[in-house]
Amino acid sequence: MKPGDAMQTTEEQLLNAKDVIAIEEQFAAHNYRPLDVVIERAEGVWVYDLEGNRYLDCLAAYSAVNQGHCHPRIREAMVEQATRVTLTSRAFRNSQLALLLKELNELTGFEMALLMNSGAEAVETAVKTARKWGYTQKGIPDGAAEIIVCKGNFHGRTTTVISFSSDEQYRKGFGPFTPGFKIIPFGDTKALREAITPNTCAFLCEPIQGEAGIVIPPDGFLGEAREICREKNVLLMLDEIQSGLGRTGKLFAYQHEDARPDVLIIGKALAGGFYPVSGVLASKEILGVFRAGDHGSTFGGNPLACAVARASLRVLIDEEMVERSAEMGEYFLQKVREIKSPVIREVRGRGLWIAIELTVDARKYCEALKDEGVLCKETHAKIIRIAPPLVISKDEIDWAVEKIGKVLR
Repeated sequence: MKPGDAMQTTEEQLLNAKDVIAIEEQFAAHNYRPLDVVIERAEGVWVYDLEGNRYLDCLAAYSAVNQGHCHPRIREAMVEQATRVTLTSRAFRNSQLALLLKELNELTGFEMALLMNSGAEAVETAVKTARKWGYTQKGIPDGAAEIIVCKGNFHGRTTTVISFSSDEQYRKGFGPFTPGFKIIPFGDTKALREAITPNTCAFLCEPIQGEAGIVIPPDGFLGEAREICREKNVLLMLDEIQSGLGRTGKLFAYQHEDARPDVLIIGKALAGGFYPVSGVLASKEILGVFRAGDHGSTFGGNPLACAVARASLRVLIDEEMVERSAEMGEYFLQKVREIKSPVIREVRGRGLWIAIELTVDARKYCEALKDEGVLCKETHAKIIRIAPPLVISKDEIDWAVEKIGKVLR
C-alpha cells in the first residue's frame, strides 16, 4: 500500500491521469500551463504519477522543496503541532512563533522578523516597510517615496508587484498600476546611482534573477550596490525567496559577495514544501517603524507554520544541505556543460540552480524530458531551469544528465 492510500476516496482511486487533466481543464482557471503529468506522491528527489511512473524532480516547486519531498523530520513536526494547536491568529501569542523568531535571529543575525505566508505577501510587506521607513526615518514627503527595481525582475503577481514588472504579460489587462517605482537594468550600478533621488527609500532586487532564467549579475554588482545604498541612505532589499536557503550553494545568495542587505525577504524553502511561510528580516530600526494595526495577517506566524519552518531550518543546517548544494551544483553544472548540442546557446548556474538557454523554444524539450522521466520547466520561452531538491546524489545527477543529453541531442 502506498502512503496515503487509506485516506483516498473511492472516486479518487478510480481516477486516471486523463480524467484528472480533463477535470482541471474544465473547472480551473487557465492561469498555468502545466506539463501533463499527474503527481500522486513524492519522496526525496523523486515524484510518482497515478500510474506509478517515477520522475526525477528538477524543479523542486520553484525551490520550495530544497529539503526534498516529504522530509520525515519536517512531516513529524507538522503532525505533532497539528495535534496541539494550528491557528491562533496574532490576536494571541504562541510559543512556536517566539522560538522561530529567536532561531531566525541566531541563524541570520537580523534583529527582527515579520512573518507572512506567500512570497508575494512578503514582498508587499517589504515595500510597505521601506515606504514607512522613508517617511518616518528618512523624512521623505508623504506620498513621494520611490523604490528602484530591476528590469527582468520577478517578485510575485499581486497588483502592486506587477506594477513594477518589465514583463508585459504580467501587466496586460491588470491596470491601473501602483506608482512609485523606477526600473533600471539588472547589474548596472551606474544606472542605480543615477536613479537615486532624495525621495528614494529602497533598492529592491533579486541577487540572481530566477524567473528571468537564472540570470547572474556581473561580479561585484551586489557589493557595489550595497555601498551606493549605504552612501545615499537607501535601504538595500534583497528578494531571496528563490535564491535563499541553500539554493545557490550559500545559505543566502548575497553571501557570495558578502553584500548583506538592510532587508532580507525569504519564503518557499522556509517550510520545506509543507506549508506557505515567508518573512521579512531587518533591524529594529527598520521593522520597528510598525505599530499595532499598521500591517497584519490572520495566518502569518501561526503555530503550525512556525513549527514547520523551525524543523525545515534545522534539517537544512543539520544535514549540511547548503554545503551539498555547492558540491552537487558544481558537479551538475560541469556535466551539463559537457553536453554537445546545436540547440544549446548557453549553460549557466550557481549551486543547484542551472539554466540551459536554447536557440529554440524550450517547451517541447521539457515535454520530451518528462517522457524520459525528468521533470523541469521552461521559462521565457527558450530557457530550461534545473533546480532539484538539495538532497540529490551524484548517481541521480548522472542519470538526469544522460536523459538531458539524449533529449537535447
